[in-house]
Amino acid sequence: MSLQLSIIPFGDVDKKELLFLAEELSFLPLGMGLHDPLPVPESAFNVERSQYQSSLFLDIIKGLEGDKVLGVTNVDLYTPHLNFIFGQAEVNGKAAVISLFRLKFDADEKKFKDRMVKEAVHELGHTFGLDHCPNPKCVMHFSNCLADTDFKGKRYCEECKKLLRL
Repeated sequence: MSLQLSIIPFGDVDKKELLFLAEELSFLPLGMGLHDPLPVPESAFNVERSQYQSSLFLDIIKGLEGDKVLGVTNVDLYTPHLNFIFGQAEVNGKAAVISLFRLKFDADEKKFKDRMVKEAVHELGHTFGLDHCPNPKCVMHFSNCLADTDFKGKRYCEECKKLLRL
Protein backbone atom coordinates (compact mmCIF):
# COMPACT_ATOMS: atom_id res chain seq x y z
CA MET A 1 0.00 0.00 0.00
CA SER A 2 1.44 3.37 -1.00
CA LEU A 3 1.64 6.43 1.18
CA GLN A 4 -1.06 9.05 0.77
CA LEU A 5 -0.45 12.79 0.32
CA SER A 6 -3.25 15.17 1.25
CA ILE A 7 -3.03 18.68 -0.20
CA ILE A 8 -4.89 21.09 2.06
CA PRO A 9 -5.44 24.72 1.09
CA PHE A 10 -5.54 27.28 3.90
CA GLY A 11 -7.81 30.13 2.94
CA ASP A 12 -8.51 31.14 -0.63
CA VAL A 13 -6.16 29.23 -2.93
CA ASP A 14 -6.97 28.84 -6.63
CA LYS A 15 -8.15 25.27 -7.22
CA LYS A 16 -6.48 25.26 -10.67
CA GLU A 17 -3.13 25.92 -8.97
CA LEU A 18 -3.74 23.07 -6.54
CA LEU A 19 -4.69 20.66 -9.33
CA PHE A 20 -1.58 21.68 -11.26
CA LEU A 21 0.53 21.09 -8.16
CA ALA A 22 -1.01 17.65 -7.59
CA GLU A 23 -0.24 16.72 -11.21
CA GLU A 24 3.36 17.93 -10.91
CA LEU A 25 3.83 15.94 -7.70
CA SER A 26 2.63 12.74 -9.37
CA PHE A 27 6.26 11.67 -9.98
CA LEU A 28 6.40 10.87 -6.24
CA PRO A 29 5.17 7.38 -5.32
CA LEU A 30 2.22 8.76 -3.35
CA GLY A 31 -1.51 8.52 -3.61
CA MET A 32 -2.87 12.04 -3.96
CA GLY A 33 -5.89 13.74 -2.47
CA LEU A 34 -7.05 17.35 -2.69
CA HIS A 35 -9.18 18.49 0.23
CA ASP A 36 -11.54 21.33 1.01
CA PRO A 37 -9.93 24.51 2.33
CA LEU A 38 -9.34 25.16 6.00
CA PRO A 39 -9.49 28.69 7.40
CA VAL A 40 -6.21 30.52 7.82
CA PRO A 41 -5.46 30.29 11.56
CA GLU A 42 -5.93 33.84 12.81
CA SER A 43 -3.97 32.98 15.95
CA ALA A 44 -0.90 32.65 13.70
CA PHE A 45 -1.09 36.31 12.63
CA ASN A 46 1.57 38.61 14.06
CA VAL A 47 0.31 42.19 13.88
CA GLU A 48 3.79 43.72 14.24
CA ARG A 49 5.11 41.74 11.27
CA SER A 50 1.89 41.52 9.22
CA GLN A 51 2.79 37.86 8.67
CA TYR A 52 1.66 34.45 9.86
CA GLN A 53 3.82 32.13 11.97
CA SER A 54 4.21 28.90 10.01
CA SER A 55 4.52 26.53 12.97
CA LEU A 56 0.85 27.01 13.79
CA PHE A 57 -0.09 25.79 10.31
CA LEU A 58 2.08 22.71 10.89
CA ASP A 59 0.37 22.09 14.25
CA ILE A 60 -3.01 21.97 12.48
CA ILE A 61 -1.70 19.70 9.72
CA LYS A 62 -0.17 17.24 12.20
CA GLY A 63 -3.64 16.56 13.57
CA LEU A 64 -5.14 15.65 10.20
CA GLU A 65 -5.44 12.18 8.74
CA GLY A 66 -3.00 11.04 6.10
CA ASP A 67 0.58 9.86 5.78
CA LYS A 68 1.84 13.18 4.41
CA VAL A 69 -0.03 16.48 4.44
CA LEU A 70 0.96 19.55 2.41
CA GLY A 71 -0.67 22.82 3.39
CA VAL A 72 -0.81 25.55 0.74
CA THR A 73 -1.63 29.17 1.53
CA ASN A 74 -1.50 32.62 -0.03
CA VAL A 75 -0.56 34.38 3.22
CA ASP A 76 2.99 35.50 4.03
CA LEU A 77 4.72 33.06 6.40
CA TYR A 78 7.64 33.47 8.79
CA THR A 79 9.51 31.72 11.57
CA PRO A 80 10.82 33.72 14.54
CA HIS A 81 14.45 33.82 13.35
CA LEU A 82 13.83 34.59 9.67
CA ASN A 83 12.26 37.57 7.88
CA PHE A 84 10.09 35.25 5.78
CA ILE A 85 9.92 31.69 4.52
CA PHE A 86 8.62 30.04 1.37
CA GLY A 87 7.72 26.93 3.35
CA GLN A 88 8.44 24.76 6.35
CA ALA A 89 8.25 21.05 7.14
CA GLU A 90 8.87 18.47 9.82
CA VAL A 91 11.99 16.47 8.95
CA ASN A 92 10.93 12.81 8.90
CA GLY A 93 7.40 13.91 9.77
CA LYS A 94 4.08 14.18 8.00
CA ALA A 95 3.50 17.93 7.88
CA ALA A 96 4.66 20.55 5.38
CA VAL A 97 3.33 23.95 4.40
CA ILE A 98 4.19 26.31 1.55
CA SER A 99 3.24 29.93 1.00
CA LEU A 100 2.49 31.17 -2.50
CA PHE A 101 2.63 34.80 -1.34
CA ARG A 102 6.24 35.64 -2.26
CA LEU A 103 6.46 33.08 -5.07
CA LYS A 104 4.29 35.41 -7.17
CA PHE A 105 6.71 38.36 -6.90
CA ASP A 106 8.00 39.42 -10.35
CA ALA A 107 6.76 36.19 -11.91
CA ASP A 108 4.76 35.34 -14.98
CA GLU A 109 2.49 32.30 -14.73
CA LYS A 110 5.18 29.79 -15.76
CA LYS A 111 7.77 31.10 -13.31
CA PHE A 112 5.21 31.18 -10.50
CA LYS A 113 4.13 27.59 -11.18
CA ASP A 114 7.76 26.42 -11.34
CA ARG A 115 8.43 28.08 -7.98
CA MET A 116 5.33 26.53 -6.44
CA VAL A 117 6.37 23.03 -7.54
CA LYS A 118 9.96 23.51 -6.38
CA GLU A 119 8.89 24.63 -2.92
CA ALA A 120 6.38 21.79 -2.56
CA VAL A 121 8.93 19.16 -3.66
CA HIS A 122 11.52 20.74 -1.34
CA GLU A 123 9.29 20.72 1.74
CA LEU A 124 8.02 17.20 1.03
CA GLY A 125 11.67 16.15 0.73
CA HIS A 126 12.15 17.24 4.33
CA THR A 127 9.21 15.06 5.42
CA PHE A 128 11.01 12.14 3.77
CA GLY A 129 14.18 12.81 5.76
CA LEU A 130 16.19 15.03 3.43
CA ASP A 131 18.23 17.95 4.72
CA HIS A 132 19.38 20.92 2.66
CA CYS A 133 21.70 19.98 -0.20
CA PRO A 134 24.91 21.82 -1.13
CA ASN A 135 24.16 21.35 -4.85
CA PRO A 136 22.61 24.67 -5.99
CA LYS A 137 20.72 22.90 -8.82
CA CYS A 138 19.07 20.38 -6.46
CA VAL A 139 15.52 21.11 -5.33
CA MET A 140 16.72 20.51 -1.74
CA HIS A 141 19.15 23.43 -1.89
CA PHE A 142 18.16 26.15 0.61
CA SER A 143 16.47 29.14 -1.04
CA ASN A 144 17.47 32.35 0.67
CA CYS A 145 15.78 34.38 -2.05
CA LEU A 146 13.67 33.89 -5.18
CA ALA A 147 16.78 33.88 -7.39
CA ASP A 148 17.91 30.73 -5.54
CA THR A 149 14.53 29.12 -6.16
CA ASP A 150 14.58 30.12 -9.82
CA PHE A 151 18.09 28.67 -10.28
CA LYS A 152 17.46 25.23 -8.81
CA GLY A 153 15.65 22.39 -10.53
CA LYS A 154 12.35 20.72 -9.66
CA ARG A 155 13.80 17.32 -8.77
CA TYR A 156 16.17 15.72 -6.28
CA CYS A 157 19.82 15.38 -7.32
CA GLU A 158 21.38 11.90 -7.49
CA GLU A 159 22.86 12.23 -3.98
CA CYS A 160 19.50 13.22 -2.47
CA LYS A 161 17.72 10.41 -4.33
CA LYS A 162 20.04 7.94 -2.58
CA LEU A 163 19.04 9.36 0.80
CA LEU A 164 15.32 9.70 0.08
CA ARG A 165 13.22 7.60 2.45
CA LEU A 166 10.05 6.76 0.53
